[in-house]
Amino acid sequence: MKLIGIAGTDGSGKDSLGHFLRDKLGWYFISVTDLLRAEAKIRGIPLSRSTLKIISAEWRQKEGLGVLIDHAVREYQSLDKTYEGLCLASLRNPGEVDSVHQLGGKVVWLDAPQKLRYQRAKARNKGAEDRITLKEFQKEEAEQMHSTDENALNLSAVKGKADIFITNDNNDFALFEKHATEALAEYLKA
Repeated sequence: MKLIGIAGTDGSGKDSLGHFLRDKLGWYFISVTDLLRAEAKIRGIPLSRSTLKIISAEWRQKEGLGVLIDHAVREYQSLDKTYEGLCLASLRNPGEVDSVHQLGGKVVWLDAPQKLRYQRAKARNKGAEDRITLKEFQKEEAEQMHSTDENALNLSAVKGKADIFITNDNNDFALFEKHATEALAEYLKA
């Protein structure tokens, strides 16, 4: 199974890269954040960034650091249709990166200037999780970057384990696709 894990800062284009791999290159795309949103809905918990962090930490504590990867891989393996591979967004814990690597996959790290990412987050308006001020956005990002709790988000550690780096510093999607294709070319050919 070919596997690409997508990680990066909020609003950097993780879902956009997943949709590109799905729509243009025939990969199956799963947003692990959607798995958490579904769990919040099942529990009847109001959706927020803190809710998603709490659920993901609970799952990691109960089922291991790679639990979100495990859920996504099981879903992929249950499909009847054949795809070029599986791409997963949004890795936020170093244990998830380790799981992708153990399965022979690669991890892409996406980033962009913070104010541009904030504008993108506001524009996508996925609900309560995106209704925050720039100051709140910056605070949450700082909290996501480092943690001493192995079950929590730790984007700095994820970035440190990534294999491929892409800067998505404009809103030209065609240019983003071009950069992504170039950055992933070697892995996509393998």
